[in-house]
Amino acid sequence: SEALSYVQHWLKTVGLDPDAAGRYPHQFSGGQRQRIAIARALAMKPDVLVCDEPVASLDVSIQAQVLNLFLALRRELNLTMLFISHHLGVVRHVSDRVAIMYLGRIVEIGSADAVYASPQHPYTRALLASVPQLVLEDDATVSFKPIQGELPSPIAPPNGCHFHLRCPIAEARCRTEAPAMRRANASQVAACHLVNPA
Repeated sequence: SEALSYVQHWLKTVGLDPDAAGRYPHQFSGGQRQRIAIARALAMKPDVLVCDEPVASLDVSIQAQVLNLFLALRRELNLTMLFISHHLGVVRHVSDRVAIMYLGRIVEIGSADAVYASPQHPYTRALLASVPQLVLEDDATVSFKPIQGELPSPIAPPNGCHFHLRCPIAEARCRTEAPAMRRANASQVAACHLVNPA
């Protein structure tokens, strides 16, 4: 039938056996179920695919396969994806542009390369510094700098810049004035009073 052919086409597109269309959910692994979810979304032929933590529950090896599938689909289908993730490595791997949020506000937007190479907002800098890094000097060591201070309530965030209570460079106006987005350079904007406009 036409419907079965359509389902089989999308199963094949996401790397599954087209004959899997007759199987039950419990007969699939987590990675296969994620591929099926992607196929279901693609079957609607969207202009934009919203992916909210699409690999968070998968093993690392399966995460890599699914991320590579997303990249291939983006190229093949000329697909725009909004990829939401707390995993900074995943974001860097799949993104052309990145928006960093803190307590519901976007604090920085830029090309992925620029944001990771030269973060402009203090939260983005702290966030990237908080990811454990393997540093090879004389001995292999792990560098890790957690973000200081307590996370404020997202229900009743502080006045001004939401990050000022944890910010190492906050000034008096940061406590009272919410900063507007300011252009830091050709490829980045940040919501910080202390960003020097380009």
